[in-house]
Amino acid sequence: MVSLNESLGKVTLLDFWASWCAPCRTANPKLVALYNEFKGKGFNIISVSLDDDAANWKEAIAKDKLTWTQVSNLKQMEENPIAMQYGIELIPTTFLLDAKGKIVGIDLPHEEMKVKIKALLDSK
Repeated sequence: MVSLNESLGKVTLLDFWASWCAPCRTANPKLVALYNEFKGKGFNIISVSLDDDAANWKEAIAKDKLTWTQVSNLKQMEENPIAMQYGIELIPTTFLLDAKGKIVGIDLPHEEMKVKIKALLDSK
């Protein structure tokens, strides 16, 4: 069990993805770069997988070198209570949260996200 409350005090990216999602897999190297650049400065990522196959999910995590928190209840989008709670209709979908847990960006382009993360971390 993982709670977003555990991330309070950190700038957090909530990332909805799946191993079978080509755009998600294309985005993963950029997320790895963001995480590696900012993780020691108060940045966190929590990825929520919409996979229903644990082996494929775990293989993608290893192959893409996703070293941050990964969660899944092994249910696809239309059956996944977390995805339904956040209104996820497409993946990848990302929510950038400030240190207080407020959503400050949704699906920001990579460079814009990087600038926003840096600004949020600098203002802490």
